Amino acid sequence: MSGDTRERIMEAARLTVQDLGYGGLSFRELAKDVGIKSASIHYYFPTKGELGEAIMQRYIDRYERYLDEILNDTIDSTTMMRRYTDVFRDTLLNGNRLCLAGMLAAERNDLPAEVRTEVVRWGEMNERWIARVLAPGEDAPPEDIRRRAKAVFAAVSGAQMIAHGRDDVGLYDEVVSAYRESGLIP
Repeated sequence: MSGDTRERIMEAARLTVQDLGYGGLSFRELAKDVGIKSASIHYYFPTKGELGEAIMQRYIDRYERYLDEILNDTIDSTTMMRRYTDVFRDTLLNGNRLCLAGMLAAERNDLPAEVRTEVVRWGEMNERWIARVLAPGEDAPPEDIRRRAKAVFAAVSGAQMIAHGRDDVGLYDEVVSAYRESGLIP
């Protein structure tokens, strides 16, 4: 039961942060959402920073497993990148939410060090994965592939941010399509 409570807390916290940001995360409100006392949250997560770190670690681990599945199940880079961009699109379709790390990155200056560390880890993990997808089709030095991977990650994250700000997933589709047509995204 305690593992279940911890998971429920983390899931409710993730959704709250994706919707309201780290600043909108309140143990009191979170306790109401989960149906427990605020002190119970402190039992599992003594500080807001520890909770933020835990939800980011869980988010990264789940997403990394999904990305590995894409690499193992998909033959061509175009399909892999389509599945990658679909994840960001699906997040928008879930209540016009942002990627958890994207939302936290926007609040970087107000985050505890342990949460900032996980936000950086998220970006680096995405860039490494994109570079792995791009590398087989590229006749370019590794550093150029890494730079392009960073550009792809920034482009997809930025497209999500713009679409979120305008509450228009169609805008996300339009921007990602333009990146595909330009050749930035396979």
